[in-house]
Amino acid sequence: MKRKRLLVMAVVAMLSVGMWSCGKDDNTNESDAGTTQVDPGIDPGIDPGIDPGTDPGTYPGAVWVDLGLPSGLLWAAHNVGASAPEDYGDRFAWGEVAAKITYNWSTYRYCNGDYDQLTKYCNKSSYGSGYNGFTDDLSTLEPADDAATAAWGDGARTPTKEEWQELMDNTTSEWTTLGGVIGRRFTAANGSSIFLPAAGYRWDDELNYASYGYYWSSSLYTDNPNFAWSFYLCSDYQSVHYNCRNNGLIVCPVRSSLR
Repeated sequence: MKRKRLLVMAVVAMLSVGMWSCGKDDNTNESDAGTTQVDPGIDPGIDPGIDPGTDPGTYPGAVWVDLGLPSGLLWAAHNVGASAPEDYGDRFAWGEVAAKITYNWSTYRYCNGDYDQLTKYCNKSSYGSGYNGFTDDLSTLEPADDAATAAWGDGARTPTKEEWQELMDNTTSEWTTLGGVIGRRFTAANGSSIFLPAAGYRWDDELNYASYGYYWSSSLYTDNPNFAWSFYLCSDYQSVHYNCRNNGLIVCPVRSSLR
């Protein structure tokens, strides 16, 4: 019964995102500026219809971009598991540091097989392991559970919900292509930019991609701790929104200024 209820919740949550997330709302950060010239970069020769994130054991060195943000935060030039900005990279469940094929509650690291049996990052007892009252009040990923930190080290981590918002608030963005891959380019006032490919997400063993992208934040959705905050982008919209922790999403690292 629990699994049936979970499936309904997951489907409803994803359908609701799909229905409203490509429409405008107060979180929209669209620019009316003219088209930005995009550096074609290095074309890895990958068919956009094929997931480029195929080797979870390969993590190239970090390349950092200074967007002149108020916080001084640096953003990675490519995702964890990627070798170029247009590569998707690997997908991770929230709080896991290794990519896998199947993403559901039965394979999720921090639960006992179902959404209401969380064993870490749980601020509500009704979601604690088997309704036994478990809570730990952790609301931000610890370094040991951060895919960016595990992959790159040296100060790399997954951005918080607030840091995704800072990126939107201090850049203009456009839907474009790089190396044959669609996504959004975020350009700052200092002229620096990053490209986030529309890498979709993985749920169970199904891969959904090519027209939108989901990226993890390190912040728990405390209203319902089986969700965490994520960043969503598509052709005419971008927003910080929540996503089921057991889904496989992309990670774009950040770090503090090198200065």
